[in-house]
Amino acid sequence: MLALEGSASQSMEQQAADGEKRPGMEGGATLLLLLPTAGTCQSATANSALLLRRRRRLKRNLSANPLGSAAAPSSALGPGTRSLDRKTLLKYRQWVQLQPQERAWVRGELRRGCLQVYDRRSSPGLRPLLCTLDTTAGEVAARLLRAGGAASGAALKVLGQTPEGGADGGRPEVFSGSGTWIGTPHKLSRPPAVDCWELEEGSGLEDAAVCQGLELFHCGAASSSSSSAEDLSAEPPPAVTVPARSHVPAAGGALYVQLHGESSRRLEAHERPLLLQNDYLFQLGFRDLCRVQEEGMEPEVGCLIRFYAGKPNGGGLSDRTQLSGTYNVRKGKMQLPVNRWTRRQVILCGTCLIVSSVKESQTGKMHVLPLIGGKVEEVKKHQHCLAFSSSGPQSQTYYVCFDTFTDYLRWLRQGSKIASQRISSVDLSCCNLEQLPENLFYSQDLTHLNLKQNALRINPDPAIEGTLDDLHRFSKLKSLNLSNNNLGEFPLAVCSIPTLMELNLSCNGLRVLPPAVGEMKNLQTFLLDGNYLQTLPTDLKSLSQLCYLGLSFNELTEIPEVLEKMPAVDKLCMPGNSLQVLNLKSLRRMPQVKHVDLRLNEIKSFLVDEDDFLLHVTQLDLRDNKMTELDVTSLSNLEVLHCERNHLTSLKISGYYLKALYTSSNALAHLDVYPDPSNLAFMDISRNCLDCLPDWVCESKNLEVLDVGHNHLTELPARLFGARGLRKLLAGYNRLNRLPECIERTQLEVLDVQHNQLLELPANLLLKSDSLRCLNASANNLEVLPAACLSEELQSSLQELYVTNNNLTDKCVPLLTGHPHLKILHMAFNRLQTFPASKMAKLEELEEIDISGNKLKAIPTTIMNCRRMHTVIAHSNCLEVFPEVMQLSEIKCVDLSCNELTEITLPENLPPKLQELDLTGNPRLLLDHKTLELLNNIRCFKVDQPSCGFSASEASGAPAVWSHGYTEASGMKNKLCVASLLVNNFCDNREAVYGVFDGERNVEVPSLLQCTMCDILADELQKTKSEEEYMGNTFLVMQRKLGTAGQKLGGSAVLCHIKHDPMDPGGCFTLTSANVGKCQTVLCRDGKPLRLSKTYTVGCDEELKRVKQHKAIITEDGKVNGVTDCTRILGYTFLHPSVTPRPHVQSVALTPQDEFFILGSKGLWDSISEEEAIEAVRNVPDALAASKKLCSLAQSYGCSGSLCAVVVQLNVTEDCFCCCELNGVIPPPSPGIFTPSVNVVIKDRAPESLGMPSSSSGLASEISSEISTSEMSSEVGSTASDEPSAVSLHENGVGTIGCPSEQRCTLHPICLSNSFQRQLSSATFSSAFSDNGLDSEDEEPIEGVFSNGSRVEVEVDIHCSRSKNGGLPVPVPVQEPSDEGIVISTNEDDLATLSKRQDFSSSTLGRQRRGNGSVAPSEKSHNLIEIAADAPLRKTGGYFAAPAQPDPDDQFIIPPELEEEVKEIMKQHQEQQQQQLQLQQHRQYQMDQLPDYYDTPL
Repeated sequence: MLALEGSASQSMEQQAADGEKRPGMEGGATLLLLLPTAGTCQSATANSALLLRRRRRLKRNLSANPLGSAAAPSSALGPGTRSLDRKTLLKYRQWVQLQPQERAWVRGELRRGCLQVYDRRSSPGLRPLLCTLDTTAGEVAARLLRAGGAASGAALKVLGQTPEGGADGGRPEVFSGSGTWIGTPHKLSRPPAVDCWELEEGSGLEDAAVCQGLELFHCGAASSSSSSAEDLSAEPPPAVTVPARSHVPAAGGALYVQLHGESSRRLEAHERPLLLQNDYLFQLGFRDLCRVQEEGMEPEVGCLIRFYAGKPNGGGLSDRTQLSGTYNVRKGKMQLPVNRWTRRQVILCGTCLIVSSVKESQTGKMHVLPLIGGKVEEVKKHQHCLAFSSSGPQSQTYYVCFDTFTDYLRWLRQGSKIASQRISSVDLSCCNLEQLPENLFYSQDLTHLNLKQNALRINPDPAIEGTLDDLHRFSKLKSLNLSNNNLGEFPLAVCSIPTLMELNLSCNGLRVLPPAVGEMKNLQTFLLDGNYLQTLPTDLKSLSQLCYLGLSFNELTEIPEVLEKMPAVDKLCMPGNSLQVLNLKSLRRMPQVKHVDLRLNEIKSFLVDEDDFLLHVTQLDLRDNKMTELDVTSLSNLEVLHCERNHLTSLKISGYYLKALYTSSNALAHLDVYPDPSNLAFMDISRNCLDCLPDWVCESKNLEVLDVGHNHLTELPARLFGARGLRKLLAGYNRLNRLPECIERTQLEVLDVQHNQLLELPANLLLKSDSLRCLNASANNLEVLPAACLSEELQSSLQELYVTNNNLTDKCVPLLTGHPHLKILHMAFNRLQTFPASKMAKLEELEEIDISGNKLKAIPTTIMNCRRMHTVIAHSNCLEVFPEVMQLSEIKCVDLSCNELTEITLPENLPPKLQELDLTGNPRLLLDHKTLELLNNIRCFKVDQPSCGFSASEASGAPAVWSHGYTEASGMKNKLCVASLLVNNFCDNREAVYGVFDGERNVEVPSLLQCTMCDILADELQKTKSEEEYMGNTFLVMQRKLGTAGQKLGGSAVLCHIKHDPMDPGGCFTLTSANVGKCQTVLCRDGKPLRLSKTYTVGCDEELKRVKQHKAIITEDGKVNGVTDCTRILGYTFLHPSVTPRPHVQSVALTPQDEFFILGSKGLWDSISEEEAIEAVRNVPDALAASKKLCSLAQSYGCSGSLCAVVVQLNVTEDCFCCCELNGVIPPPSPGIFTPSVNVVIKDRAPESLGMPSSSSGLASEISSEISTSEMSSEVGSTASDEPSAVSLHENGVGTIGCPSEQRCTLHPICLSNSFQRQLSSATFSSAFSDNGLDSEDEEPIEGVFSNGSRVEVEVDIHCSRSKNGGLPVPVPVQEPSDEGIVISTNEDDLATLSKRQDFSSSTLGRQRRGNGSVAPSEKSHNLIEIAADAPLRKTGGYFAAPAQPDPDDQFIIPPELEEEVKEIMKQHQEQQQQQLQLQQHRQYQMDQLPDYYDTPL
């Protein structure tokens, strides 16, 4: 109780600071608490007394209702009750749930819908409003303002004009609490669902509503505002009179719309809100109007589009606009007794403090105090008092004493911000302004005004003040920003501001410029980007001082002629227009233009009519056009040329003054540059078709950076390394066989030669490279490393060495000691077996090491000398001893997965900075409870889950068909911005779901996707079965579920769903992949990659056209509004509709040729190609190790961000589609991978029993996929029938005529009792612990297991053992009866012999599956009899599973005196097995010569 009182007191203080009435909380009791507002206090003393009374009142209420007293349940309180139960309060205050009859009314017709309207006058604030497409905003606003309309919390219904022109009178109807109608509802009728929706022709308002409704928000850049709980918890503000627009009658309220939590605007009376909402949802990606109706009924859609009854009240926005109130004010110095405190009106707006006169304190003369350069100071002698002083020698001071501490802080913060400015500027961007604040015009000294992204309009009525027509009153204004206001027409008032030098009218839907623009004589910068301009007026030539004219992303088809008459414009900025031909004549007539930017146009040709040179153009940008040839030799003074991402096959350029050349992502086979560019400093010719470098490259003495990656180069000239200025050489992804042998002294600092065919590096490379800091030679065929100078005077400066994926041996390790300053060492996936301790001890500055994928058995203890070490990655080795990495104080990440660790040694205290420890894939690792308890304190600790026998999650046997491994790695800043979704048994069916999510720089979005997306997919599967629809809608619904986090943040996602149609028992599994962003899926089919994903960027023609249509600005780095380069991605709703979450969906039917598929994040696919990824992990049997390998390769290849890789191995065989249901209810498992010498016990399973052992037991991975289990007959000694049994299709499955119905698949029809033969199991064992079929812990015999006292016999069904190769049955050796001790039938020779005849499509067969989904090779000493010998867990129906690692207490122990006898028996048994195998093969050969009439061998 004391703690509760203390927290309540603190909460009361916080409430006083925030100026709000917030409920407290008490567990177990619900109290009513009425608190006075802070504004009722008249002085500082009264305010303190108020806080004291609040504390006492809270304590009294709590003492009157102790925790143990009975209290009314929270659910009994009304929706308007202020309760201490915060959950109940939020539940009622957030929204009203639609009743079933209300939803039925909406679904009755496609023209109906639901709006989520936030009304501050009701409680809860967010309430649904039912309407039709014909309901106007004026009707909705009038209904919401009507007094006594509906009960609080009820759903309103407002019907507009009917399509036939009749009127319901706009008569509002409301649902009563009992679910009955008040009024007469329309007749319910709903046509079939349609894929698109249309309005009746002739309505005349469709296009206008859509244009005026959404285009206001289409091109808005990021702002600081966002919707939050503040909107829901704000109290109704006092009534404010807002001047009405000329075409809108004055009314007491209006309907506002807000998109993605940003600025809002008032809807015109004739606009139709439901049409607006439907248009938004269709632009989001929904294709069915019925589904759009359903989305509109979800309250969460308010995070995307929300309607407000009245102007939204944002406290932060109103503070930025102006602060006002009536406070005690005193002028002059405090020491003068003549000045007294008086109550006056005080306003802080713009750059001034406005104080009313003493005589007329409310509406009279106002005193204006400029604050720019002044002071705002705290007066310590008075509580909550501030002193506002102006600057200059005649400065004045006003003292203002505030009533509350909240007001004091708000005024201090805003006033200090204004006074600290050096220029007179006001930022009112994103404030939802419809008119300018009237008090803003007192700031006559204002020079910079930012009105970006508001709802300002052009109003021709001169009687209304505060419109854009009054901008001329700012006589000293120099800079004006009116971008993103959707003005629709040019504001003529700005032409009357004589001092204006900078004007921004971007993204306003302007189509024509008036001739009056020529009156702005002093204008220097004029931004008109993102409009619909097709021509420019000739009056622009009067702007003699205009030096920059922004015309990007308009609709210009040629260079305007008026630019020829503007002598001060030195840059032609026209990217994103519709130019198709670039004629040098137009550039020749503009001698003042030096920089030409024409990227993202449609230029196909470059016309040169004359041979004269153009001397004035120095920079030319032609990126992302459609040119195939380019000849710019006439631009003799050209210094910088950008022509990336064209289709160039020929390039001719003048090299007189060339300094930078960018020609990547073309098809160039050679470069024609004349004369040799002696001034060239930067050249990027990567991703072309160059076979050799031009000779003049070596002669460029000033060349500093050269990127020739992703070409066809076979050699590099020796003179290139001797270039004095060359600092960075990127030559990766070529065909280099060798580098120059004799390298002279080079100044290279970065050398990248990865992904070539190098057998060795030059012997003197490191000796001659004194400045080399980074060397990347990964993905070559290196066997040794060049030597480094061991002299102390000439020490190597190498800091980063990447030699991953080579053939390096132990001989290269001693050479590393020649690099004492080495910080990062990546030597993964080589052939290292030892790392000498003495060599590790000399690498004292080492910070990060990756030696994964080798054959190391230990990491030297001298790693403790590396005091700065923070990352140790050594997975996929043979480590048996835990290294001494826990002694390093700076260690952050340790990855020792996929090794052979048995135990770990930990210090008493873990390293303070340790964030990640990965011990998965160590099957023999045993951790006691104390160790686990200590390791659980690590932020990210991974270890294999202990096997728990039969797992419900693996009930369907899915891991036998698919198994997964995943890896997540944080980036350079140790921030993990990726997440993965791994569900092997989805919805308790034979389905699986895998996903990878990448937030790039944020953690919130991937975490939300990981937690929510699986549930959304399950819901969508219930609504539709179409792969494209349910996967697409999953992403669209996820956009809504992201809530406010998705308004400013975003992320890429890929989702894969494996399913099997239960209605098609003989059908195949289907893999459906959906992705947005740069997360992708690649399927390995027959060793070749099959891409299942698509990346949508501005490089796609259809996406670029769509983005340009919505007038979004694409920056030079190819990002929409500078945020993301993906046009389809989750989140980033403030970029709607340029960026949408509609995914790419692709489905394929899985076949036996499908081996595995890979899901990867952006960092993975940016570093590794699809072909290389497939080739890298195809021969890795362990899915966990495969994913680890991919991440290690990506990091060595240059990825520095977060990484995530998921590898799902497939074992799809012809009989894996078997859906036999032995009891008519539960389908059997997916095929196991039992070895042919093992027979499984399955007979008369109960409904809850399943068709195969738990995959975590390890037995599932020891079973061949060629054998499928089925029900057995109880008859003994029966023989197979000579004729196939007649089969008919029954209601519940496939069954035999005249027999009880039993579900079977088309691959495995039902068998009669005489259609199979019973065979003894080849695995027999002693009955020392089991007598007469009784288990040691059971009282009843296990069904399906027979015992004669000396051996156990197991009967199996061999009908499903038909092999894939030619449909031949797998031979099952028959063990003759023997009364001799233990007989073990599983030896390595038998398994090897049988495995040769099996054609498995997955490399994971015959291997042990770990608890985390990975698969590891089974050990020789861990044979099947040990697994079968575990203490059986009896299941109903006689089926049992064993854990993966046998407990020593439960194993059969052979006495020492019987060891020799057992060995002799085993030897005899092996000889018998070989004889039986030869006999069986002979019989099989005879069977092959006969027609295939039988399902099973006789």
